[in-house]
Amino acid sequence: MLKTTLRNLERDGFATREIFPEVPPKVEYELTYLGLSLLEPMEHLVAWIGGHWSSITKARERFDLSQQARVREINRAER
Repeated sequence: MLKTTLRNLERDGFATREIFPEVPPKVEYELTYLGLSLLEPMEHLVAWIGGHWSSITKARERFDLSQQARVREINRAER
Protein backbone atom coordinates (compact mmCIF):
# COMPACT_ATOMS: atom_id res chain seq x y z
CA MET A 1 0.00 0.00 0.00
CA LEU A 2 2.82 2.40 0.84
CA LYS A 3 4.50 1.69 -2.49
CA THR A 4 1.27 2.45 -4.36
CA THR A 5 0.76 5.69 -2.42
CA LEU A 6 4.32 6.84 -3.07
CA ARG A 7 4.04 6.03 -6.78
CA ASN A 8 0.80 8.00 -6.98
CA LEU A 9 2.43 10.98 -5.27
CA GLU A 10 5.25 10.76 -7.80
CA ARG A 11 2.79 10.43 -10.69
CA ASP A 12 0.85 13.48 -9.51
CA GLY A 13 4.02 15.55 -9.24
CA PHE A 14 4.10 15.85 -5.45
CA ALA A 15 7.28 13.80 -4.96
CA THR A 16 10.36 12.61 -6.79
CA ARG A 17 12.03 9.23 -6.42
CA GLU A 18 15.72 8.49 -6.70
CA ILE A 19 16.97 4.91 -6.90
CA PHE A 20 20.51 4.09 -5.78
CA PRO A 21 22.20 0.97 -7.23
CA GLU A 22 23.14 -0.56 -3.88
CA VAL A 23 22.64 -3.87 -2.15
CA PRO A 24 20.10 -3.83 -0.66
CA PRO A 25 18.47 -1.35 -3.05
CA LYS A 26 18.01 2.15 -1.68
CA VAL A 27 15.25 4.54 -2.72
CA GLU A 28 14.78 8.11 -1.55
CA TYR A 29 11.69 10.25 -1.99
CA GLU A 30 11.59 14.03 -1.83
CA LEU A 31 8.75 16.51 -2.03
CA THR A 32 8.68 18.65 -5.14
CA TYR A 33 7.81 22.35 -5.13
CA LEU A 34 4.20 21.29 -5.72
CA GLY A 35 4.38 18.87 -2.77
CA LEU A 36 5.94 21.48 -0.53
CA SER A 37 3.17 23.91 -1.45
CA LEU A 38 0.72 21.50 0.25
CA LEU A 39 2.38 21.71 3.66
CA GLU A 40 0.65 24.90 4.79
CA PRO A 41 -2.87 23.81 3.73
CA MET A 42 -2.25 20.43 5.39
CA GLU A 43 -1.23 22.17 8.63
CA HIS A 44 -4.57 24.00 8.57
CA LEU A 45 -6.41 20.72 7.96
CA VAL A 46 -4.61 19.02 10.85
CA ALA A 47 -5.42 21.97 13.13
CA TRP A 48 -9.09 21.84 12.06
CA ILE A 49 -9.25 18.12 12.79
CA GLY A 50 -7.68 18.71 16.20
CA GLY A 51 -10.28 21.37 16.99
CA HIS A 52 -13.14 19.09 15.94
CA TRP A 53 -11.78 15.77 17.18
CA SER A 54 -14.43 15.27 19.88
CA SER A 55 -17.21 15.78 17.31
CA ILE A 56 -15.51 13.36 14.93
CA THR A 57 -15.15 10.64 17.55
CA LYS A 58 -18.79 11.08 18.66
CA ALA A 59 -19.92 10.79 15.03
CA ARG A 60 -17.89 7.61 14.63
CA GLU A 61 -19.41 6.15 17.79
CA ARG A 62 -22.96 6.96 16.60
CA PHE A 63 -22.23 5.43 13.20
CA ASP A 64 -20.69 2.28 14.69
CA LEU A 65 -23.66 1.81 17.04
CA SER A 66 -26.12 2.27 14.18
CA GLN A 67 -24.25 -0.28 12.07
CA GLN A 68 -24.25 -2.78 14.94
CA ALA A 69 -28.00 -2.29 15.38
CA ARG A 70 -28.51 -2.79 11.65
CA VAL A 71 -26.57 -6.06 11.69
CA ARG A 72 -28.67 -7.29 14.63
CA GLU A 73 -31.87 -6.43 12.72
CA ILE A 74 -30.67 -8.30 9.64
CA ASN A 75 -29.70 -11.31 11.74
CA ARG A 76 -33.14 -11.36 13.41
CA ALA A 77 -34.89 -11.10 10.05
CA GLU A 78 -32.92 -14.04 8.67
CA ARG A 79 -33.99 -16.37 11.49
